[in-house]
Amino acid sequence: MTVTTTTGLSLSDVCLSFGDGDSTVHALDHVDLEVAPGELVAIVGPSGAGKSSLLAVAGGLSKPSSGTVKVDGIELTALDRKATTKLRRERIGFVFQSGNLLPALTARDQLLLVEKITGRKGRNPDELLASVGMDHRADRRPGQLSGGERQRVGIARALMAGPSLLLVDEPTAALDRKRSHEVVELLAKETHASEVATIMVTHDHEVLPHCDRVLEMVDGRLRPHS
Repeated sequence: MTVTTTTGLSLSDVCLSFGDGDSTVHALDHVDLEVAPGELVAIVGPSGAGKSSLLAVAGGLSKPSSGTVKVDGIELTALDRKATTKLRRERIGFVFQSGNLLPALTARDQLLLVEKITGRKGRNPDELLASVGMDHRADRRPGQLSGGERQRVGIARALMAGPSLLLVDEPTAALDRKRSHEVVELLAKETHASEVATIMVTHDHEVLPHCDRVLEMVDGRLRPHS
């Protein structure tokens, strides 16, 4: 395990390729990216540009073909599968398009499950639900919540273990304009308050003003958003 003083997320010359010969697809093409603790970085770009591949590599779900990925100073590319799973469980939070909540569990129990899975004491679930404006719905199940409320619970659950990195995939895809702004404002607030490095992939350009930085991915390469 290689540890440096770097915190947040660092990708250095990362490539991810599929196939062979003439059929090779370069999902990520020499990507360099630094996301500091407390920074919300949005990544936009067309479908198939490599945004999902970037999240998968940053989250330790896919191993890059070359290059290095570091989370909180720990080099993911040097870890075996067991160590990668442990790091992902303890240091990386994921927020999915639909919230991805378990139907049978209340909002509070969704957070307590994280504590059970990680095997260590996390943040106070009631305080965390209050911070995302969901303390009054703590005993409700996903089917009793609106789309925006489910996303708020999903954000709280992702923050429960106190991660160093938060990866957010299209959080406003199923929300109306008002709820979309509320959810991304909440992400920005929690990113800054928790000092977590956050990447948000989105097609919703209206919410970009809430982000600290915006990058664009085209053909597997990152560039400043114009």
